[in-house]
This record gives sequence, C-alpha cells and structure tokens, in this order.
Amino acid sequence: MTTSTLRRSARRLTAPRTAPHEKPTAARPDTERRAARLWRGPAEDPSWARPSLVILLCATAAFYLYDLTSSGWANAFYSAAAQAGGESWKAFFYGSSDAANAITVDKPPASLWAMALSVRVLGLSSFAILLPEVLMGVASVGVLYATVKRHFGAAAGLIAGATLALTPVATLMFRFNNPDALLVLLMTLGAWATVKAVDEGRARWLLAAGAFLGLGFLTKTLQVFLVVPALAAAYLLAADTTLGRRITHLVAAGAALVLSAGWWVAIVELVPASARPYIGGSQTNSFLELTFGYNGLGRLTGDETGSVGGGNGWGQTGLTRLFDAEIGGQISWLMPSALLLLVTGLVMRGRRPRTDGRRAQLIVWGGWLVVTALTFSFMAGIFHAYYTVALAPAVAAVVAIGATLAWERRDRFGMTTLSAATAIASAWSFVLLARSADFLPWLRWVVVVLGLAAALLLLVLDRIHASAVRVVAGAAVVAVLAGPAAYSAQTVTTAHTGSIVTAGPSTGSGMGGAGGPGGAGGPAGAGRPGAAGAGGPGGMAGGMGGLLGANTPSTEVVSALSADADRYTWVAAAVGSQNAAGLQLATGQPVMALGGFNGTDPSPTLAQLQAYVASGQIHYLLASGGMGGSSTETSTTSQILAWAAASYQTVSIDGTTFYDLTQPLAAS
Repeated sequence: MTTSTLRRSARRLTAPRTAPHEKPTAARPDTERRAARLWRGPAEDPSWARPSLVILLCATAAFYLYDLTSSGWANAFYSAAAQAGGESWKAFFYGSSDAANAITVDKPPASLWAMALSVRVLGLSSFAILLPEVLMGVASVGVLYATVKRHFGAAAGLIAGATLALTPVATLMFRFNNPDALLVLLMTLGAWATVKAVDEGRARWLLAAGAFLGLGFLTKTLQVFLVVPALAAAYLLAADTTLGRRITHLVAAGAALVLSAGWWVAIVELVPASARPYIGGSQTNSFLELTFGYNGLGRLTGDETGSVGGGNGWGQTGLTRLFDAEIGGQISWLMPSALLLLVTGLVMRGRRPRTDGRRAQLIVWGGWLVVTALTFSFMAGIFHAYYTVALAPAVAAVVAIGATLAWERRDRFGMTTLSAATAIASAWSFVLLARSADFLPWLRWVVVVLGLAAALLLLVLDRIHASAVRVVAGAAVVAVLAGPAAYSAQTVTTAHTGSIVTAGPSTGSGMGGAGGPGGAGGPAGAGRPGAAGAGGPGGMAGGMGGLLGANTPSTEVVSALSADADRYTWVAAAVGSQNAAGLQLATGQPVMALGGFNGTDPSPTLAQLQAYVASGQIHYLLASGGMGGSSTETSTTSQILAWAAASYQTVSIDGTTFYDLTQPLAAS
C-alpha cells in the first residue's frame, strides 16, 4: 500500500460521519459567517453601524405604523382610485377615479399602482392603502443613510436618516396616500445613483438615476425636475471621467428619463379618446396639456385653467414663505442651519480635486435644497404646505454632512460653525414651538436652553474633558431634533383626512391646518371606513362643498345606491371627485365624478351624460353641486345639474338629495 493511499484511508477514518439527510458541518460555518457579515455590514464599517441602521429602520417603521388606520381613507380622492385600480386593470393603468373609467385623477398613476397592488393583495382597507406609503418612508430613510454614509461615514448617515424620519411633514406624508411619498423615494434614489455615478464615472448609474426620475415624472409630473439641475451639475463637475464622456453620459441619462416616463405618456396620447378615460385636470382631454398647464407652468404663474384659487389665494410668495406660520412648522426647523452648513461645507472643500466625492454630495443635496426652496417660495399657483416634503431629504443630508465636516476639523472655524448652527436651530425651534402656545409650552424653553448651552460648550470643546465631549455632541443633537420630533409625535397620534393636510399642532393659520377643513383637527370619524361623515346623517358635502374632503354616507344611502347595482355602469354620479369618492368607497361600486377633482373639467359634456342616462348606465345624481363648475351658469356641471333638476324626480335618502335618473318628470 502506497503512502498516499494510507493518507487517504486515514482521512476517511477520521472524517466526521454525517447522516444522509444532513449537510456536512463544514458548510455551517460558512453560513454563519455570511449571516455575521450581513449583520455587521462592510468590513470598513464600525461594529455598531449595521445594528444602528437596523434599529433606525425598525423604529421608523414602528413610528409610522402607529395607529395608521386612524386616518381612514386619508385622501379619499386617491383611495377611490386605488379601489378602482384594484378591480380594473384598465383603471389601474390609466389611474382612473372609478372602475368604469369615466375620468382619471389629475396626476399620472405611478403612486396609485403601489396602492392598487396592495389592495389586490390585502383587500380594500385603510391599512392596505396606507401601508405602501409607510414602506416608501422607511425605504427613503435607508437610501438617504446609504448615500450620505458613502463619503461621510455611518454616523453621518444615521443623523441624516433620523432627521428625515423626524421631519414633521415627512412623518405626515409617509402615513398619507398622496403621491408625495413615492416622489420623495424616487428623487432620493436618483441622488443615490448619481453619487455612485460620480464616483465610478460610469454611465450605468447615471442611466439608473434618469430612470428613477422618469418614474418620478409618472408620479407627480414636472416637480421631479426640480432636482435635475443639482444632479446634472454634480456629475458634470465631479465625475471621474473625461469631459466628453460626462456630457455624453448626461445626454444618455436624459434619454433614459424620457423613455422611463414617455412610454406611458405616448400610450395615453396615442390611444383614441373614446377608448380611454378622460384625463382629469385637463380642459382638452390631453395629458400633455395637464402636464404643462394645470400641473406645470400654471403652478408657477398662477394661470391655471380649471383651478379654484391662485395668486394670494395660496399664500404670500417670497423668501419668507417657507418660514411663515403655515409652512414653518412643516419643514423649516433646520433650514437656516442647513444653509449655513452648506456654505461652510463648500468653503471647507473648495480647494479639493475636481472629483472630490464629498463636495459632489454637497452639490447634489445643496442644489436640490436651494432650487426647490426658491421654487416653492415664489410659485404663484396652487401651493400646499405638504409639498415641502420634497425638501426633507436635502435638508437632512446637508445638516448631517455639514455637521460631520465641521466636527472632523475640530478647529476654530469648524467649531464656530457647529456652534452657530446649533444655536440657530434651537432658537428657531423656540420660535416655531411658540406659535402653538398650548402645545407642550415647556418644551421650547428646554430646547433653547439646552441648545444654547451646547453651542457655548462647542466653542470651548478643546478645554472639556474627553469623556464629556460626546455628551455635548449628544445634547446638541437632542436640542435641534426635539422640536420636530414632538411635532412628528403629535402628527402620528392625530387623524388626517381630506385634500389639504398639515403636520403638527394648529398654529391658527392656513386652509388645511389642524382644526381646518380636511385638516388634523377634523372629526375623528371623518374618512374612516364605516364612520358617519361630519355633515350629519347621510350628509355628503365635505369641506368647501366636497372639494377638501369626502364624507362617508349613511347606511340608508349605501343601501339605496347598492340596490340593483349590477344593472348600472355607475350607481351614481356626483360633481367633484371627493363627493364621488365618498359614495364609491362606501358602496364599492363605480361612481362617476362629474368635472373631475374641482368639478371644472368639461367631462362629461351634457350631451354625453344624456346619452349615458338614455342607455340606462347611471342610476342617481347627487343634487348638491359643491364647488363644481365656475361662477357662471354655462359651466358643464351647472348645465348638467340644471337639466337633471328640470327632467328627473328628486328623492331624499336619509337627508341627502339625489336625482333619480330612472324616474323622469311627467312634463319632460
């Protein structure tokens, strides 16, 4: 027997025996090592980084999920469209308000796709509609963490993620079913991909950024373009490749944006109008007109055909707009400090090489912050406080990045900057908290005293014992985040329903503040599935005639509309999408929204509605017009209501008046 044979025999004798159904034990350590690496994260990260991220994400999810269904249908306008998309794939594709596809919502449908898929999986409920928004919020925090961490470390990423999670308007919109939650996630993903593209100088990540922004266009049209200048500037300046390739890559990314958004737009524009729903919010049944008119340039100029307000009706424009009593508590807590840290951060990185990734990130987030803030400050058209959620990732990132740069230097310039940022943030928090005098009146004093004390200690940090340095830093973080955290906590414990909502306690201003129509101070039952509306038994007129919110009809109204529902394409019609949504969500049957959201869209025309009625497709018409139509008697919805009043019998169902379109008057 040879020596090699003896060695093989010895190995076989000493090898551990395994049962036929067991894997060799050698594989188990590999699995354990992979699990350990997954928990620990990259080798260069400190051991606390990955566990801290997991804790942040879990805490954010738990915070946003708390009492989630207290808001009921939240914005019934979008909930009804999610219900329709959960029943009809055609309604799903176009973003129709009802499953019979009369008219679409006044936005592209990407955010509705997520909600409608959730409804298909989980069934129609408040939880199914709002859960995707929570998941988008948690994902946004995670993506922001990963982006900031790339050049500034795990601590900076955690500060950025926590700041975003605790921004009041972000807390509101990541628990609400407006399109803004998905828009924020997609813009943040666009920034993440751009930062990777800058580092690698490769086109694929920039193409990914373009694709994310294209999907953002299919979420809220032109608003996503507010971040494009910053992302393009960062890549053009700092990408690690030649100028020619940088320009070529940007052109390719623009093409990716157009393709990722344009496929849907092309289909909608090419399909004959008779084969698809009317494009809600437009006056000519054109998505392009909606994009560049009502939802586009009209938002900047105030010239919005079909709108019910504009100009000063949406608040005073100017540099102080984002800091006033209506908007300030939503987003501005750290904005003054963010602007200071942005400028000082650019000064600190001013002489670095062109491809400096840290300066590139400052350009990405700082450009996003400045362009978006200026646009919101001066736009003369429709503007709501919750739009400012689009600023939240940029503010959080700039604060975390600027503070990290200043902390790393630990010289007089860095500590003075950090001290000033802390003092400014705590002082501004005092002002914002004082605007809600009855809301935790002691908190503003704690914030300003703690913040100013931390700011002073930061100036003499080199004279403080090493064991106290982290205490001072922690006190500064607590001081600047305590105010927005308190506002966010108030937000998650308050129901929010309707079209115009705001975060935090009431400051006594604004259309949609707490206590206003559709705001946080509305009836606790408003919008909850199965709850009676605020308008009394059977009452169907929401705030401002149904424009700001939908109420839930009474059992008697639901029973009447549901009777013989299979005989009709639409069990009812109502002026304005919110009025229609309340009936549709309660009955589970398609309800036609005359005139779209505002009741001002010319759809259907009187002749079209008469044809629907003649063919027996509509049972009832809600008699109250709400905000529908213009002030003249020649508007489409006014003509329809006048014709119905002259032609059909009225019926009162538990206090709500309808025209029964199956019972003509004898004279007609």
